Amino acid sequence: CVRRCVCVFPPPGLESDDSCEVSFKDALVFDSKPGTDGRATQENGVWERRKTLPAEMISRNNFSVWNILKKCIGMELSKIAMPVVFNEPLSFLQRISEYMEHTHLIHRACSLSDSIDRMQVVAAFAVSAVASQWERTGKPFNPLLGETYELTREDEGYRLISEQVSHHPPISAFHAQSLKQEFEFHGSIYPKLKFWGKSVEAEPKGTMTLELLKHKEAYTWTNPLCCVHNIILGKLWIEQYGTVEIMNHSTGEKCVLTFKPCGMFGKELHKVEGYIQDKSKKKRRVIYGKWTECMYSVDPKVYDSYKKSEKKSSGDAKKLRQEHSADGEDADEMPEVQETVTVIPGSALLWRITPRPAHSAQMYNFTSFALTLNELEPGMERLLAPTDCRLRPDIRAMENGDIDSASTEKERLEEKQRAARRERSKDEEEWSTRWFQLGTNPHTGAEDWLYTGGYFDRNYSDCPNIY
Repeated sequence: CVRRCVCVFPPPGLESDDSCEVSFKDALVFDSKPGTDGRATQENGVWERRKTLPAEMISRNNFSVWNILKKCIGMELSKIAMPVVFNEPLSFLQRISEYMEHTHLIHRACSLSDSIDRMQVVAAFAVSAVASQWERTGKPFNPLLGETYELTREDEGYRLISEQVSHHPPISAFHAQSLKQEFEFHGSIYPKLKFWGKSVEAEPKGTMTLELLKHKEAYTWTNPLCCVHNIILGKLWIEQYGTVEIMNHSTGEKCVLTFKPCGMFGKELHKVEGYIQDKSKKKRRVIYGKWTECMYSVDPKVYDSYKKSEKKSSGDAKKLRQEHSADGEDADEMPEVQETVTVIPGSALLWRITPRPAHSAQMYNFTSFALTLNELEPGMERLLAPTDCRLRPDIRAMENGDIDSASTEKERLEEKQRAARRERSKDEEEWSTRWFQLGTNPHTGAEDWLYTGGYFDRNYSDCPNIY
């Protein structure tokens, strides 16, 4: 994205523009030459995470998703077996962990003394959590029942554990915690996918809960809807839309964000706008930007004044446009869009997306963060639970470019899961989750899957054999 020189006057506790973008402990990462398989070497005793996958993305040109989906309009896609070629080499549990790519925003929120300032940064984190979905048109592997994923990032000051706690419906639970007891971030997700002719819509049912322990605050929200266009014909593209309400249960403050749908001419594509109100419902800040690029905050009066002048200018220059045909056989073409957000004078930068690596398009459009998620660092295998998805042979085969082995292993694992379910049914046994249990979210009062603790004690003797 293009950086602009803008005179801004941020509110107390927030710097303007790039000064917010400070990664934690960047000094721990050393430049070194990658090996031939994409792995980085070890230097100065520090293992550098890889910058590429072992093999490039598998071509989907010779496969037609229409042959699979044409009889499934309106059905829930989680019950439809898709060929492995339409996947990306990550489990959905690993995809969930991408919420943590911009963890520095949580650390920043923890450091701020004013609750409105904290809400601004939490709102930016909620937007950043879905930013990695941009251009990610591959389907993550469905987790097997009992599958887990562990992510420990000492350089970013947190660790995360997730578990597939239900297969029908598919529910994934996760819990991330600060290594210095500064925050906890947790939730459970039930992604409902539906095919609507030319597009697939994903409704990420489930509540995100962020607790800032020092401030004794809890924030909750649900993620926006995600739609993948041109499943049948044309170039795949993604949009997010819907209203996201972030509630601070301790102060009564609320942030309402609107992820705008594309619209007829694409003027609203990727845009996010909203506001923060205090417990008396007075608007305190306006939030705006794009979930694919950056988010800003500005005083409501300044925002309203800017919008009035902008509306007058656009009215003076208004031109008639010809509407496009809505022929059902045509592709939903992605509109031309200028990715740079127009910055309102007086705004403060809350978040800017991390640029993707130059070869991202050949690597399933992964971010640099996503490229590392399935990597097995030296000595890691003996520490992981046997259910960790880095040990899944089908995902590993796809990452290595072996589509035949990936397909064979995927079918084997799915049949093994079905056989285990039949055995439990015959013996009238219920599946027992290992690290999470169904309970009540203390902040919303709604049903939620809560972490029971103990994973990092490294006692995995009673973990199921799912691979």
